[in-house]
Amino acid sequence: LLWSKQVLPLAGSAWSCPPVRITCALHNPPNHCRTDRNCPRFKKCCPSFCGRRCLSKPPRIPVSYG
Repeated sequence: LLWSKQVLPLAGSAWSCPPVRITCALHNPPNHCRTDRNCPRFKKCCPSFCGRRCLSKPPRIPVSYG
């Protein structure tokens, strides 16, 4: 018998975190996650303005040709 194993991409692995332009003044901000595995499916652990948070993939911006 041959077994086939379907490999699914890890949650959030196909996109990158948005840039952080503002940082909070807390010396040790709370982190809600450490890695992508700490986040629900299809979310990614990203640095935010104050600690790390699980973020959803940003919506795609439609491109208009006209």
